[in-house]
Amino acid sequence: QLQLVESGGGLVQPGGSLRLSCVASGFTFSSYGMSWYRQAPGKERELVAAITSAGGIRNYADFVKGRFTISRDNAKNTLYLQMNSLKPEDTAVYYCAKGRGEGYGVTRGSYDYWGQGTQVTVSS
Repeated sequence: QLQLVESGGGLVQPGGSLRLSCVASGFTFSSYGMSWYRQAPGKERELVAAITSAGGIRNYADFVKGRFTISRDNAKNTLYLQMNSLKPEDTAVYYCAKGRGEGYGVTRGSYDYWGQGTQVTVSS
């Protein structure tokens, strides 16, 4: 059974950092591109960052460039999102998603499985 389980969310002050993890099981993790999406209350789910299967190519939304870093450890079947310089507007539920192939896409249709999400709240 395919599973994506996120962790690492929580409450952090503005300017702080968090590292999210997504542990994958039930498929050959190293064969698929992965991404992080987020959804704030009342807003649509949006792409945060994406990475190809081998990790060689990464893509970031403009609003996180220079602050967030996506990475993966294929030996551990784990996807990461290092988030630095967090802002209140980063508050959202963060989801990891499995791509349909080795590359990554920028639309939700490019992904076929989603985790349950982890809440990130940035507030003083």
